[in-house]
Amino acid sequence: MTGDRWALVDVETSGVNARHHRVLSMAVLAVDGDQIVDEYHSLFDPGCDPGPVHIHRLTREKLRGSPTFDSSHPRLTRLLHDRTLVAHNASFDHGFLAAEMDRLALPLPVTHRMCTVALARRLQLDVPNVKLSTLATYWGIRQRAAHDARDDVQTLAAVFRNSVALARQIGLELPVTPCTATARAFPGRVTRTPSPWRNPGRYSEAVGLVQGTKVVITGDTRMPRSQLARRLTDAGLDVMNSASGKTGLVVSNDPRTGSRKLQMAATRGIPIVSETSVLELLARVVPGVPVDAPVEPGPVPAVREPRPEPERARPVPTPTLVSSSVGVFSGRRILVVGGSHLEATVMRSRLVQLSATPAVNLTAGVTDVLVLDGGDGDPRMPKIVERDLTLLSMADVDTALDLPDEVPSVSPTREWIAPVLAPGAVIDLPAVATAFTVNVSWRADFDEAMEVDVVAFELGVDENVLSDDEFVFYNQPASPDRAVAISIDGNCEQGVRVDLGLVDAEVHRIVIGAAISDGAHFGELGALSVTADTDDATIATAVLDGATTERSMIIAEIYRRNGAWRLRALGQGYDDDLGDFARRYGVDVDES
Repeated sequence: MTGDRWALVDVETSGVNARHHRVLSMAVLAVDGDQIVDEYHSLFDPGCDPGPVHIHRLTREKLRGSPTFDSSHPRLTRLLHDRTLVAHNASFDHGFLAAEMDRLALPLPVTHRMCTVALARRLQLDVPNVKLSTLATYWGIRQRAAHDARDDVQTLAAVFRNSVALARQIGLELPVTPCTATARAFPGRVTRTPSPWRNPGRYSEAVGLVQGTKVVITGDTRMPRSQLARRLTDAGLDVMNSASGKTGLVVSNDPRTGSRKLQMAATRGIPIVSETSVLELLARVVPGVPVDAPVEPGPVPAVREPRPEPERARPVPTPTLVSSSVGVFSGRRILVVGGSHLEATVMRSRLVQLSATPAVNLTAGVTDVLVLDGGDGDPRMPKIVERDLTLLSMADVDTALDLPDEVPSVSPTREWIAPVLAPGAVIDLPAVATAFTVNVSWRADFDEAMEVDVVAFELGVDENVLSDDEFVFYNQPASPDRAVAISIDGNCEQGVRVDLGLVDAEVHRIVIGAAISDGAHFGELGALSVTADTDDATIATAVLDGATTERSMIIAEIYRRNGAWRLRALGQGYDDDLGDFARRYGVDVDES
């Protein structure tokens, strides 16, 4: 790591929402090259409920007497200045530190971050998941006290050191990404922060304005709209970008404008108040009910015959693949170099038929390299030769397809191989896999990274979004029901986290897509590698590389069928930019 300046960080918090929860413990290591040059650790007592004590073991008693976060900012500023922040799930740690500094009206002196989860995924290590404990085991590192900030940051340092060394050995770019993202479209929208409070329904003068109420703003405002939205959010309200049947209050200084939001309010009977009135209501907001609070029991049902005890949840089983076969290359991850775009696409398709997993980068997981015309001149070939990887030709693949018994020198295979989905293939999602992430990555060796946005849409039975807020993208990173959220922690990879247990009953289908900006197209970007990952294992993979001039693409869809959920890989492209792509699903892009 010579010549590099890093700040390795771990925080323990009272919850998962940086706007509403607090940092309880923090550890920082300043690293120059291979040397730790400074370190800092402290507990903090923010005076709030410490939250999941069963995880971090930081009770009120243990925190009592600790300093508040403001005492740390001079030291923290010096440690972070002019360094790249590194953390496991870096957007989480960065978000909490930024929120704490924002409460002090101070900037966080960090412009770039790197996530070791993204780094592990990019390396494609032979591990079932990318938890810090799993990576520590892989690298032979002893983790003494999980969820202890001081121990976790030491474990992180060892994992980071080994991972960076391997990435540089194989010539793989590190997933360093800017900490701030600019909204490149959809002006007038506000960045949503998922509300930690349960939706209490419509605003009532008799009850008052309750935390968790869904509020939309329409028309001109006296203070900047983003500032007004921030004040409402800080008070515990759920500020949305469009009105729906679940909206509890509309804020408008001129109800006569007839905007779409006001029309919806009139149709649905949603109360409307002025900016001045809503600011007055903020002075006496009624406490809400936390989203994760136990649901009050209803009436006791009539006694029925006892049912058999349901089976306990088991580890995620192999999902059912609709139309599947086992090929002779099963367990092998094969990188294709050289050839034209069409030739590479055809050969990747043939590799999938042979149950191989095509790779888009030279990673630690690559077992073979398929060399097409001109592939000998690929800049990665010296690293390929150095690693003594098996080299395949087009004839080897064709022979394997025709004669399964004649396979070139067999590379090592992995114990667990997730099914590889060809475009259009479907799997039934395991009933126990209610939460997973669809991770999308692409080539990391471009001279200039292309601007790709992975997005998601929650659709009703009419194949349109229920409201504009069910369009999840960089400027609106989570859906109202908190079931779908965007994760951006690498310059060549993004993810969409899906929790099927939280999906609104009205949502029939979740579409995951991507759009590329600045006049580029997916033919230039090349193949997309797609994986569906639970916290414990990968349940499916796909490589989508059939695009040519398209600027947007449906990557996958998750949909209900006969009471169960299915996942389909697609790769269907369009010439739309992100705005037109969103309009396909009923998003009102131009509304302010």
